[in-house]
Amino acid sequence: MGTEPRRDAESLRGSRRSISRRPPRRAAAGRRSFTSTLKALDDLATSGAKISVRITDLDRGTSVLAGDDFVTLPVAGLGVVPLLIEVAAAFESGQLEPLEIMDRSQLDLVTVAGVWQHLKAPALPLSDLAVLTASTGDALAANALLARVGLPAVRARIEQLGLARSALLDRFRDERGPDDAPHFALGSARELAEVFAALVNSQVVSPGVSAQVAEWLSLNHDLSLVASATGLDPFSHENDEHGLLFINKTGRDAGIRVEAGVLAGPRAGVSYALIVCFDDLSIYHRMRAHDAFRTLGVDLMEYVF
Repeated sequence: MGTEPRRDAESLRGSRRSISRRPPRRAAAGRRSFTSTLKALDDLATSGAKISVRITDLDRGTSVLAGDDFVTLPVAGLGVVPLLIEVAAAFESGQLEPLEIMDRSQLDLVTVAGVWQHLKAPALPLSDLAVLTASTGDALAANALLARVGLPAVRARIEQLGLARSALLDRFRDERGPDDAPHFALGSARELAEVFAALVNSQVVSPGVSAQVAEWLSLNHDLSLVASATGLDPFSHENDEHGLLFINKTGRDAGIRVEAGVLAGPRAGVSYALIVCFDDLSIYHRMRAHDAFRTLGVDLMEYVF
């Protein structure tokens, strides 16, 4: 990894030198590198989008692609990852009982995402709330977990993990007023990619905590961005018959799209993160952002296969 610039750049175009253009390791002759991804991200940056991207080869621990990967940006629902880490650590230490029941009537209503708000069951155990948080991005379930462990504990966990450019600012809200934090969570592509690499390498808190969080994240249903290139079943992709190892988490908010994860195939394995903050002025603007994620997914599949 190169030395960080002294001044945070605001777009991919601001740090062209930080982007690796080397062909991917173990690539067969004639296979593409990340040229298509670079073009898609440059086009977004030209339109005014703020972008942070990082791809790390898991075998070597070296950067394959990096652009403004140190810049802190809002990451929306991807901010639940440190929350899940804290919950799993509390389960392992005995501070929390996985079958402890949380009643949603004790929580402020939030309808931005998830399925618990639509279920008849008014109360669920903490372990089920963790599954809902990881698999469906359930805002109400995440708020329940956050209410139970406390925001200070999650912030302390983020500090313990060494994530200097990441923060969980608040709970999920349907609307944010002037007295509320402007975003749910912040992060950088570099740190997000590092966390996912550490999860699959059993280096987050303990092997047991790493395995539990990775198991929850392996249930994620949102395969519509980078993961759309994998061809995996969104509702059942834990044991792929073609030997593809994959976990991911996405984040979505107005003008924000984020995905981080790990993708490993027979040729290579990578951890990756892409954050795009854009002007969501029309469906065209949104789809152009989505297309950049999907282009990255295709390039990643060519890298690992």
